[in-house]
Amino acid sequence: MSPHKILIIEDDPPIANLIRYNLEKAGFACAAASTGQQAFEELERQKIHLIVLDIMLPGMDGFELCREIKKKQGWAVIPILMLTARAEEIDRVLGLELGADDYMVKPFSPRELILRIKAILRRGESKEAALNEVLTIGKLTVDKSRHKITVNAKEVQLTPMEFKLLVLLMERRGRMQPRERLLNDVWDINADVTTRTVDTHIKSLRQKLGKMGKCIETIRGYGYRFCEEGSPCD
Repeated sequence: MSPHKILIIEDDPPIANLIRYNLEKAGFACAAASTGQQAFEELERQKIHLIVLDIMLPGMDGFELCREIKKKQGWAVIPILMLTARAEEIDRVLGLELGADDYMVKPFSPRELILRIKAILRRGESKEAALNEVLTIGKLTVDKSRHKITVNAKEVQLTPMEFKLLVLLMERRGRMQPRERLLNDVWDINADVTTRTVDTHIKSLRQKLGKMGKCIETIRGYGYRFCEEGSPCD
């Protein structure tokens, strides 16, 4: 697994080098910028997992830079830790109101900085994992952690294999799934079942899902596919 990439936006070279040295020593990959324009270029050029942002920068200051980053789709989800010499409460409040995830004051402990960065990244991963536990397409919602399916806000009872089959089709939405692959992925390659088993479970799923069952498309001679984006299922 590739290390998390941290963008350090700091115009004081000794401080930027100190941050970079400690982050790389802790196993992070780093990119650096000293101005807002350089920061935008780095964000366009590569995937950034977290930003360490100084406030007192030449030209566009850290507050304005934070505001611009949070306005752009794709960048808005990147967590920001403000690291600055400005210790006033009003600065801290403004930074957090603009969307910063944390705020540290210089001089700082490199060890504390690393711990705070790791905590922010863990929170982000937990949120992402929680979002991935719920699948929603049109009026169909599947909560994987609670093993609960609803259509039009009404709960639908599925067997364990029907549930597993539905989740797989929804997660692979728009991609054709051959019967043999569904057998391997849902029933296990060693299971004593036939392709007819897939057809039987698909028929049962369609019946139980009502109108949303039409979203499971038959690809004649091959297998099945859950509807594409922009279909009547949405």
